[in-house]
Amino acid sequence: MSGELAFNPLPWFMTAEGWRADLAPPLPIMLRAIKAAGYDGVHAEIPREMTPAAYLRLLTDHGLKPAPGYFQASFGEKDRLAETVDRARGIARGHAELGLDRIFLAEQFGATPDRFAKPAQGVGADAERLARIADGVGLAASAMAAEGVIACLHHHVATKIETVDEAEAVLAAVPDTVLKVGPDTGHIAWTGADPIAFMRRYAARVGAVHLKDIRRAVAERTARDGGSYQDAGAWSIWTEPGRGDLDLEGAIVALGGFDGWFVVEVDIADQPTVEESAMVAAAWLRPRLEARPA
Repeated sequence: MSGELAFNPLPWFMTAEGWRADLAPPLPIMLRAIKAAGYDGVHAEIPREMTPAAYLRLLTDHGLKPAPGYFQASFGEKDRLAETVDRARGIARGHAELGLDRIFLAEQFGATPDRFAKPAQGVGADAERLARIADGVGLAASAMAAEGVIACLHHHVATKIETVDEAEAVLAAVPDTVLKVGPDTGHIAWTGADPIAFMRRYAARVGAVHLKDIRRAVAERTARDGGSYQDAGAWSIWTEPGRGDLDLEGAIVALGGFDGWFVVEVDIADQPTVEESAMVAAAWLRPRLEARPA
């Protein structure tokens, strides 16, 4: 049993100094590098200037499949909820045209300054706010499901769904028929939770997985010294699977019979180049995915 392995091109855009889209090479160059590194697919994001059919042809021409992409929004903003649901429906429709039936769903990154300034600590937790968010997530996820695509909740540091407790509250409020789980090993661990325990608890509900490793010493330094989310990235909290402090082999095994998409997402490459980062991650992960018990 292996599952399929994909790469998120994010580190071509993200640097220790922040978002630098101007540094990213053209999409075909990225796709060639991802294929050469040994991946089955790529995190799906249809360029604005392309139709889903044209994007799918481009991936196919490079020997790659589309893997679940990402939808984020401020689900608790009632005055924008109708727009959010419409956007969710449209993104899901595009995924369906690519042949996908899963997508990661997360609260809007960057919309919570206090959590960006003090990441992974659950700053300003608010049960009423979380209940509103869960309602919005439920509506968006239902709209996606109507298009044949099931959303997978991805809790993310520095958002309003940051901690495992917050993620579990949303999961409890939204039926599993329209909302699966899209865990990220790095974000789970940064908040102090155990990725293995989380994977084991939700193995039957997992729809897609993000894999990254972290350095716990950087997480501890960030909390101790008052570092921000960006500081943690600049201090190299993120690293390729197998190079940090997480028991990723244990987390993968804890998923049991899951045979869907594993997406490598190292936000900032921890190698001299993104190409090397992709190769290091694939070389470590591929044999471990293939060795999973049936």
